[in-house]
Amino acid sequence: MLTDLIGIPIQALAGQLLLGLINGSFYAMLSLGLAIIFGLLHIINFAHGAQYTMGAFAAWMGMTYAGIDYWWALLLAPLVVGLIGVAIERLLLVRIRNLPALYGLLLTFGLALIIQGLFRNYFGASGLRYPIPAALSSGTNLGFMFLPHYRAWVLFVSLAVCLVTWFLIERTTIGSTLRAAQENPNLVEAFGINVPRLITITYGAGVALAAFAGVLAAPIYSVQPQMGADLLIVVFAVVVIGGMGSILGSVVTGLCLGLVEGLTKVFYPEASSVVIFFIMILVLMVKPEGLFGRAS
Repeated sequence: MLTDLIGIPIQALAGQLLLGLINGSFYAMLSLGLAIIFGLLHIINFAHGAQYTMGAFAAWMGMTYAGIDYWWALLLAPLVVGLIGVAIERLLLVRIRNLPALYGLLLTFGLALIIQGLFRNYFGASGLRYPIPAALSSGTNLGFMFLPHYRAWVLFVSLAVCLVTWFLIERTTIGSTLRAAQENPNLVEAFGINVPRLITITYGAGVALAAFAGVLAAPIYSVQPQMGADLLIVVFAVVVIGGMGSILGSVVTGLCLGLVEGLTKVFYPEASSVVIFFIMILVLMVKPEGLFGRAS
């Protein structure tokens, strides 16, 4: 049997693979939002992790102060955080649109520090509990492992959102317009399309994706101010490996690296926290534009 050859119980292996897929689904969703924002705005959005945190806190505050349940939070939290993202783009990012990319990086990094500091001051640094919805609180015994329904739901809905986003951008008129605005905004404006408004909506949509991932993560991880910062560095590595601005690269690479991380925890736990960065170094040495990116 396979377990005899590798000396690891099948339950432990399956559990780590499931955990890797769950982490990979969050990597995919967050890197997807980053890729969308970078692809059109050419801004390295360092506030993306904080916006993921905002989604989790919006769900928790909605439950605590307004009695809004998980299902409504999945809809309302991304909408609210996405509107905040629209305000950020219109009030701040628009002013540095024609400046070097370093200005956008510094601005969004400062925003991330402000958002994290506000949450830490008001809610403290310890984690806040967000319960799993009752409909998904049980699990199924598969024989070789116990599958929690909520984790299966997270994996399913993350894949669905990633595939729908990829289809909208790569296979629809809206996506064609977005990609054309990225390549030649002046030509797109000549056809009567409001490119600044398109950019604003795109940034808001990318931020909403991060907030949606935050709501999904709230019942699994504790809701705390640093939850986005801890994840953001890994997500940036995923984006670099997949290719900056590549939608397909973000999704595929996020899921695959989640699995690699899970397997590393089984066979060599000491390297699990650095294996993604080791892969990033190898990819940059062989293919600097990323696995799915295009050479400049």
